[in-house]
Amino acid sequence: LYSIALSQKAMLFNTTKAILFKNGASKDIPSLVARLGAKKPLIVTDKGILDFGLLDGCLKAFQGSDAGEVMVFSDVTPDPTEDNVSRAVEVAIANSCDAVVGFGGGSSMDVAKVVAHLCHAEVSGGGGGFSEDFQKMYGVDQISSARLPLIQVPTTAGTGSEVTPISILTNTAKLKQGIVSPTLLPDFAVLDGSLTITVPATTTAHTGVDAMVHAIEAYTCATKKNPLSDLLSLEALRILSANIRTAVTDGENVEARGQMLYGSMLAGMSFANSPVGGVHALAYPLGGMFGVPHGMSCSLMLPPVMRYNISDHGCAELYRDLGRVIFPDLEEDLRGGGGAEIVVESVEKLIKDLNLKSKLSDFGVDEKDLKMMSNEAMKQKRLLPNNPREIGDADAVKIYSSIL
Repeated sequence: LYSIALSQKAMLFNTTKAILFKNGASKDIPSLVARLGAKKPLIVTDKGILDFGLLDGCLKAFQGSDAGEVMVFSDVTPDPTEDNVSRAVEVAIANSCDAVVGFGGGSSMDVAKVVAHLCHAEVSGGGGGFSEDFQKMYGVDQISSARLPLIQVPTTAGTGSEVTPISILTNTAKLKQGIVSPTLLPDFAVLDGSLTITVPATTTAHTGVDAMVHAIEAYTCATKKNPLSDLLSLEALRILSANIRTAVTDGENVEARGQMLYGSMLAGMSFANSPVGGVHALAYPLGGMFGVPHGMSCSLMLPPVMRYNISDHGCAELYRDLGRVIFPDLEEDLRGGGGAEIVVESVEKLIKDLNLKSKLSDFGVDEKDLKMMSNEAMKQKRLLPNNPREIGDADAVKIYSSIL
């Protein structure tokens, strides 16, 4: 649909070393651990994964393999904290684990990344504990290249964390902060669509929209937009938009579930190299202050931030490009000169069709909270510069107010 040429501008593109995509792939994890030369992995997950039995096939495969003992840390919480990481590291070091497997949603995978780094002998001091200061780790390229072998297994289609060099943690002040480094890219990403069958419809919907946000923001990134990310964003949006309704309404459709995982991964590859912006910056306070799930936060903020951005002519043109991919029925209108507003309206309709809430007040947000939310959003210095239109404190308040 589009011709994307590589310009003379320098580009560095990092991604996961290897990807395994097939139904039942989680049973291959023992062989992957062995290929990495490890014998005692720590699986980082959450209690929901255990309760739903999603880890059973993997653990049974370990019992029937030549692999050594496997340890499980299942205390990861939504919007994972520094304490989640510290406790998992203690378990790994105490049991001499030599590899890490992130098994779950973005929270488990984000924790697994940092655990793999902190448990390496160069960081942990050879097994006697670790003394890394989290505040020194936050930001871009603030950690060393040392880490244990790492495998990531997503059980939701949304975060793309299995192919991103980013870990988002909630600090002691309840502020979300990011650790960004190629060190955090895993050795293997394992995509098993059958693991996502039990994900509830609402979660499927908002995590799916989150994946679409990744692709949209990567395509409109003001700082590191690049041809490879553009191609990945377009293909991700084509796949996600074609399958999200089926995945939500027919959860046992393994084909649609697998396609959502694949599209989410492509979007992850894209934004890992062309980072997200205003939608995520304004979404983070909703999670930190009100406990709104990340995907739901992004679903809430996508339409108002898009509407804010379309006053930037260049961004409006990019939204028109994306509109033709996400909503093929808009092709004639957009070719006829239709503006980006119809794309935003179509995004709003999609979110409504997926039965997702669209008002901040639905989550207990009051007008008196908006200024504090804006203040927190302004702290996202890593994200805000990537937005195609500058967002200031007063702008953020207006954007929040528009969906109160």
